[in-house]
Amino acid sequence: MKWKRREATEWRRQLSRLLLLALFFFSGVILGQVFSSRVPDATGGELTRYLTDFLRVENGTAPPQAAMSAAVLYFRYPLAAFLMGFASIGVLLLPLMTGAFGFFLSFSVCCFTAAFGSDGVLLALAVFGLRCAVTLPCYFLLAVPALERSAALACLSLGGGRRTAPVDYGRKWWIRLAVVSGVLLAGMCADLMLAPWALRQLLERILTG
Repeated sequence: MKWKRREATEWRRQLSRLLLLALFFFSGVILGQVFSSRVPDATGGELTRYLTDFLRVENGTAPPQAAMSAAVLYFRYPLAAFLMGFASIGVLLLPLMTGAFGFFLSFSVCCFTAAFGSDGVLLALAVFGLRCAVTLPCYFLLAVPALERSAALACLSLGGGRRTAPVDYGRKWWIRLAVVSGVLLAGMCADLMLAPWALRQLLERILTG
């Protein structure tokens, strides 16, 4: 019975951390939408020229450069969240980083929509759709336990010498990282194969149609 109560208590704590991070994420999404409305109209023309130049490149980005860029885009936020679990300052930085994640994602999507209207939604889906479907769950899977560990480290730092339980980085912590890394790698490879083709088809229809 006590074990069940402990499990229920732990589940509520994990849920509260998830809701806290989700609140910061959606706050960032809203801020991204607000700030995107202040972007000059010239930005739409610059984005159009950039995408037009993309069509003129026969094979797109060189494969090593494309793979490196995709790795950064896929791993930067989840890996940063994981590393925050080793620092007491992560209890403050993790919510802020989650808000930044939502802000830049929302801002980018809104720029596409402002430049291309309804077609911009399809372009944003081609560019960000698969990546978001993979990185967002992976990010929160790492960020929630990392917030727990960083909060525990902060308590140790501020404990004033009082005896507290050590911060546990057990087998489950590292297995989670390995599983998430595998999912991110698979998503990155799929993105490298599918996203350029989908984006090219849409650009040819929008910009040359």
